[in-house]
Amino acid sequence: MATKQLLKGLPEDADLRRADSLAREIFSDVANKWAFLIIEALGERTLRFSELRNEVEGVSHKMLTQNLRMLERNGLLDRKVHPTVPPRVEYTLTDPGRALRGTVDAMCGWTHQYLNHIEDARRQFDE
Repeated sequence: MATKQLLKGLPEDADLRRADSLAREIFSDVANKWAFLIIEALGERTLRFSELRNEVEGVSHKMLTQNLRMLERNGLLDRKVHPTVPPRVEYTLTDPGRALRGTVDAMCGWTHQYLNHIEDARRQFDE
């Protein structure tokens, strides 16, 4: 978390420590497994809903829809509807979404690096 010194000059809405801040709301929106997996799946590509559902194993239709809407609302992805029958809808990360992907990639790398350590710790804890 950012210290008070780093937040100096920024609006109160930028303080993640405040329960009512916009930053906390955004953090809460994007810091969930489905959002991370959707961002990772999209990467530099444009995908349709069904392609995303196939890429993100285990996500329900409802959860995928909710997370795509949330990411679009926060300006992290573009949704393009093509006027065909049936409509063809495509999703692409925006510049801020691609920037967030760097953080998602780092989290994925951290998970891979410490997977065995965490697995061992869980096993010891559960004994």
